[in-house]
Amino acid sequence: MDDLHILPKVRDSLTYLYVEHCRIDQEAKAIALHDQRGRIPVPCSALTLLMLGPGTTITHAAIRALADNGCLVAWTGEEGVRMYAFGSGETRSARNLLRQAWLCTNRARRLEVVVELYRMRFDDTLSPSLTLEQIRGMEGARVRQSYARASADTGVPWGGRAYRREQWGSADPVNRALSAANSCLYGVCHAAIVSAGYSPTLGFVHTGKMLSFVYDIADLYKCEITIPVAFSATAESIDGLESRVRRRCRDAFRDSRLLQRIIPDIQHALGAAKSDAEPDFDADAAAPGWLWDYERGGVRGGVNRADDPAPATLDEPPSPAEEPAEEGDDPPKEEL
Repeated sequence: MDDLHILPKVRDSLTYLYVEHCRIDQEAKAIALHDQRGRIPVPCSALTLLMLGPGTTITHAAIRALADNGCLVAWTGEEGVRMYAFGSGETRSARNLLRQAWLCTNRARRLEVVVELYRMRFDDTLSPSLTLEQIRGMEGARVRQSYARASADTGVPWGGRAYRREQWGSADPVNRALSAANSCLYGVCHAAIVSAGYSPTLGFVHTGKMLSFVYDIADLYKCEITIPVAFSATAESIDGLESRVRRRCRDAFRDSRLLQRIIPDIQHALGAAKSDAEPDFDADAAAPGWLWDYERGGVRGGVNRADDPAPATLDEPPSPAEEPAEEGDDPPKEEL
C-alpha cells in the first residue's frame, strides 16, 4: 500500500484475533480462515493484531494483505501465552523511534520517563521528593493490593504470583489465567507500539529483553484490566479457562477503550517527536530518506551533492560553538 494514511487509525481498529488449527489465505484485499467448520472472512484493514497459534498455516499472499493493511502478525504459543515472532507496523517514519532511542540513552531524560511511567499508574500525585527506590516500593504495594482486592471480590484464593512456563499445567488456575490475560495485553500493546513507529525493545523501567518497552506500557493497565479479568474468569469455572480469559480480555479491551489510550499514553510519557521538515514517508512509499548531518541533524536524501560547497575534512574538530550538547540538554530540533 502506497499511502498509509488511508488505513484506519489504531484507536479505531479491532483489538486482536487469535486463531489456531486453520489455514489462512488471501481473499480479495482481506483474508479468509479455513478450518473444519468452513470458511470465515476477516476484514484485516480494521484488525490491529492477528495471533497465530499452533496448527496454523498462512500463505505468502495473506501475509502481504495483512502487511498492506497495517495489521501486526504474531506467531504465538497455545492460547496466545507466548510470542515467538512478529511482523512490522504501519508507519515508515523513524522519528518516534529516534526520540525513544535518545530518551533511553540519556540518563537524565530516561529517569524523567521512568518516574512519569510510574506516576501514570497512581491516582494520587507522587511527591517529587521520592527516590526511585521508594517509588518502586509503592508500586509493589499497589500491585499487591490489587491482587488482594480481586481475591476478596471473587472469593478466589491468592497465594502469590507463581508459575513455571515449562510446567504450565502445574500452576494454579488463577496464575494460568493471569499469564493468559497478560499475554493478550502484551500482544495488543506490542501492536500499538510498532504501529506508531516505536521500538518494543527500548524500555525505560524494564531493560535487557526484546520486549522491554511492551512491559513498560502493559504495566499501566494490568491492575485495571487483566487482574480483574483473570480472577473473575477463574471464579466462574476452570474449564476452558485460558480461552475464556482471552475472550474476556477482548471485551475488556473494547470496554476500556484500550486502543484509544495506548498511543496517547506513550506520547504523554515520552513527549511527541517533532517533524518540522521531514517528508511524509507514510504518504509516499518511495520517498527517499534523509542523510545524517553533524551540524543540521539531517539533509534531504536522493539529491546528488557533487556541486555542493566543499565540506571541512572529516577529522577537523568542530568549533566550540558547534560542540554537541551535554548530557541532559535538549537535542537539536532536527534530531528529534
